[in-house]
Amino acid sequence: MKKQMIHTGFLLVVLFNIFISLTQCSDSFLHTSIHRQREHKTVLLTGAAGFIGSNFLQYMFDKYPNYTFDVLDLLTYAGSLENIPDYIRKSNRFNFFYGSVTNPDIVDLVMSRADYVVHFAAESHVCRSIFDDLAFFDTDVMGTRVMMRSLVKHASTIQRYIHISTSEVCGTAETQPMDEEHPINPRSPYAAAKAGADRLVYSYWCTYDIPALIIRPFNNYGPQQHLEKMLPRFITAAMKGEPLTVHGTGEQSRDWLHTLDLARALDKALHLEDFSKIKNQILHIGSGIATSVVTIAKKILEHFDLPEDYLQFTPDRPGQVACHISSTEKARKLLDWQTEISLEEGIKDVITWYENNRARWQRMEGMKHIPVQTSHGTITLQ
Repeated sequence: MKKQMIHTGFLLVVLFNIFISLTQCSDSFLHTSIHRQREHKTVLLTGAAGFIGSNFLQYMFDKYPNYTFDVLDLLTYAGSLENIPDYIRKSNRFNFFYGSVTNPDIVDLVMSRADYVVHFAAESHVCRSIFDDLAFFDTDVMGTRVMMRSLVKHASTIQRYIHISTSEVCGTAETQPMDEEHPINPRSPYAAAKAGADRLVYSYWCTYDIPALIIRPFNNYGPQQHLEKMLPRFITAAMKGEPLTVHGTGEQSRDWLHTLDLARALDKALHLEDFSKIKNQILHIGSGIATSVVTIAKKILEHFDLPEDYLQFTPDRPGQVACHISSTEKARKLLDWQTEISLEEGIKDVITWYENNRARWQRMEGMKHIPVQTSHGTITLQ
């Protein structure tokens, strides 16, 4: 009888240990499941068939294998699905929605699916805005207004919303470097439209306490940029042995930011553990170094072994900005971010892309020249 009791007791101990183990396994499985569920996010990117958005999409898609990416894009002249690699477009983690951010119905649809939103969609070229500004105010201001109304509606499910503004809203540097308190003094129709959108987002977080953040990148450059922009225009002209057209003296200086450095900053903003530190804030994203346009042009000529007489100076465009240089203090303090790609390294990277993708950019050549009225009143092609 005693032996039977010992055997029964031993069996109960074994069964108890098995039960505890199974419970722990179940708890562990449940914890892992919940953790995986929390890891999954749906990220809405507007305008991600364009230059900056497509580079950010590829960066994030490669880094976060549990994320799904929804892209809303109207595919205007500056946007193309060709900017999005095949492996992303064919993935079940990618969804493309064709449409405009000015359409409330499609905006509400994609916003209802999102955990994170980054609003890139905008008309974004200074010279084109001087030639014809209507589309800039429609997309940049009214489109942002539609996005804001939808964000208010879906604020309980959207965890973070980043509005991509621009340093252009500040105009010429009144202080150097330009911090987030710099006055808003746009000097072109494009800059005015972006300033309207910037202040619209600000007004909505003051009124509705939405989970929003404004990022103002300085002069972005990188692979896949449209030929209307300065660096691609210079690079492709040099590749063809054509003159590099410089507005004015070329002494106007800019803070040049590689698009992958911007992607890293946006990534940090989306994943900062305590969002309250940056919620309803404005962050300037730049290198803190200003380099003149003519210096950039000379660097490109040097790379292609072309003499400086390939520089062709034209009258300056109206509303020219003399200097842009970003303060880096706030981004470094709140995001622990600073640029990693030097201008020299970045220019070489961009040149390599254009050398390896001639068929892509050659199809855009007819769109790189824009009629612009200069400060002297004459009409010229950029």
